[in-house]
Amino acid sequence: MAARMGSCNFLVRLFSLPLFVFCLCLGSLPVDGKQNYKDALTKSILFFEGQRSGRLPKDQRVTWRSHSGLLDGSLAGVNLKGGYYDAGDNVKFNLPMAFTTTMLSWGTLEFGGRMGPELNNARAAIRWATNYLYKCATATPGKLYVGVGDPNADHKCWERPEDMDTPRTVYSVSPSNPGSDVAGETAAALAAASIVLRSTDRRYAAMLLTTAKKVMEFALKYRGTYSDSLGSAACPFYCSYSGYKDELLWGAAWLYRATKKSYYLNMMNSLGANDATDIFSWDNKFAGARVLLSRNALLGKDKNFEPYKQAAEEFICRILPNSPSTSTQYTPGGLMYKLSGSNLQYVTSISFLLTTYSKLMTVSKHTFTCGSIVVTSKTLRHLVKRQVDYILGDNPLKMSYMVGYGANYPKKIHHRASSLPSLRKQNQAIKCSDGFQPYYYGSNPNPNILIGAVVGGPSQNDAYSDDRTDFSHSEPATYINAAMVGTLASFVRY
Repeated sequence: MAARMGSCNFLVRLFSLPLFVFCLCLGSLPVDGKQNYKDALTKSILFFEGQRSGRLPKDQRVTWRSHSGLLDGSLAGVNLKGGYYDAGDNVKFNLPMAFTTTMLSWGTLEFGGRMGPELNNARAAIRWATNYLYKCATATPGKLYVGVGDPNADHKCWERPEDMDTPRTVYSVSPSNPGSDVAGETAAALAAASIVLRSTDRRYAAMLLTTAKKVMEFALKYRGTYSDSLGSAACPFYCSYSGYKDELLWGAAWLYRATKKSYYLNMMNSLGANDATDIFSWDNKFAGARVLLSRNALLGKDKNFEPYKQAAEEFICRILPNSPSTSTQYTPGGLMYKLSGSNLQYVTSISFLLTTYSKLMTVSKHTFTCGSIVVTSKTLRHLVKRQVDYILGDNPLKMSYMVGYGANYPKKIHHRASSLPSLRKQNQAIKCSDGFQPYYYGSNPNPNILIGAVVGGPSQNDAYSDDRTDFSHSEPATYINAAMVGTLASFVRY
């Protein structure tokens, strides 16, 4: 199983109601008693190379991985090689992959100036995704491809991506089988990436933006959730619990930032996307869109965006532990706790929103209140630092939840490629059921260290069992890391 399964708990919630001096050395210790954010940033970006699908480039740094998925798309007569495996499985789910791309892009936009030599690696990680997403959006007119690999068959196997013998089924949405959510997120990803990449490849960036506009029109014209269209290929893996209105707002918000055209502002205002939320994730984008749009109110002093700023601050008041309107739990050790399934995905995503809003508050000299409590940029910054430091090892177990960072980190993560011997060590194929014994159920540490991977994290009592069969806590995912990259960069000093 994969990390996203815990998202089913959205149904029972109130609010929707969900650096480059490259070093592969492990056990990097904090500097002067503090966390080594440069090292963590380097490793958080390197992780994405371990998740790559397709033909790997010559400069691939995670060398225990090899080419995989080279026939992806062939069952539909198209080329869909590339992209990322979402977590510890061998499926390409485009909804979380596109969200991963958007978050990597946003983090690079806001804090790329602090990434130093890691900026080029961040851009490469973004481009690896957009090369794939672009093909998904343009391979067949009137159709958007949204995934490759039968997830039900894949989850019955434990095998390396290089050995996959499960069906590489191709999934798509179309006018008769709509998917406004996955299309809106794809548009957001392409638009956000176009802003990041325009300074280094203007032609490529323009191509992405043109495609983003077309995909957004598709999302608006043919409305419906992709979960309804794809059924068991989407659920229970990445069901669109929040519907598609949040992705339409999110996609339009990114297209507005990329184009500054009032057409997208009018589009956002017409959506009536006023849902309250206390979460931000691959499924629910309302809070992210509102923080993104607050930039225009705080820095641009544009009154048209005041409602979004107000909604963003209401969201933040639901997060802050001392706020009278808080709806967020914290563990005894101080970790934000939202849901039992892969909780760190919410911690990293929400922490990034707080980091970005803190930056906007600092620049605009803005404060706001949660009841009688005055919230400053330092208020948010302090909470974010507590979350990041907890993930990196300042917690009751003194464990880093980032693989390869610190002296004590998870050794038996729920990840097929990491837990099985690499092709370099064992060239003979390990077929579907052959990987369970002794690898999946075995007690040995994973033979391949997926440096930089952030796992699902501890329980609400700060407990963690280093057990690869416990996927809700031990599985890494691209969207956990993607949201953390920008936040880590914000703490870096070169």
